[in-house]
Amino acid sequence: MSVWKKYAASILLCLLAMPASAQNILLVGDSISAAFGLEIEQGWVRLLEQRLADENQPHEVVNASVSGDTTAGGLARLPALLEQVEPALVMIELGGNDGLRALPTGNMQQNLSAMVTLARNAGADVILLGMRIPPNYGPRYSDAFEKVFAEVADEHDVPLVPFFLKGVGGVQGLMQSDGVHPTAAAQPILLDNAWPSIKQWLRQ
Repeated sequence: MSVWKKYAASILLCLLAMPASAQNILLVGDSISAAFGLEIEQGWVRLLEQRLADENQPHEVVNASVSGDTTAGGLARLPALLEQVEPALVMIELGGNDGLRALPTGNMQQNLSAMVTLARNAGADVILLGMRIPPNYGPRYSDAFEKVFAEVADEHDVPLVPFFLKGVGGVQGLMQSDGVHPTAAAQPILLDNAWPSIKQWLRQ
């Protein structure tokens, strides 16, 4: 079975398991949210599911994260996901692979903006999880990359987590040997970074 078939099958199984009354949270991300190099149960998204259950929140999380995905890939996948999942909230955790490949930040901004618009038009709220890239790409590109998230959030007035890997990126013991992907020990920190925005949404 191909990676894409496995991905589609996993989404379908999640949808079939959902109670009819649940409000769905759709997460469109890359390897950071796909728990690359870890057991899926160790990932921050599974920890989010556990925290929602502990808080007696009737929300189901559909993790549509694909390792290696870019903002262009996320944009291409999003219309079908919105139709399938009918989410109340869309969380976007993309951009890291655009940066690692030094793709144009203007295209990245257009893609993220289009994703927010699609989600909003489908009746969903949006939370944007921002990223930063290592300084070896040069300050001009690094600064432009970081500004993309703030500008998209300002344009659409959506909550932004400025740096999703805050307290994790570059910290020994919290990053895998590749220097890109967080370890299992880092996953609770990722959840804590995202949780204030999620909690605020839950209160609304």
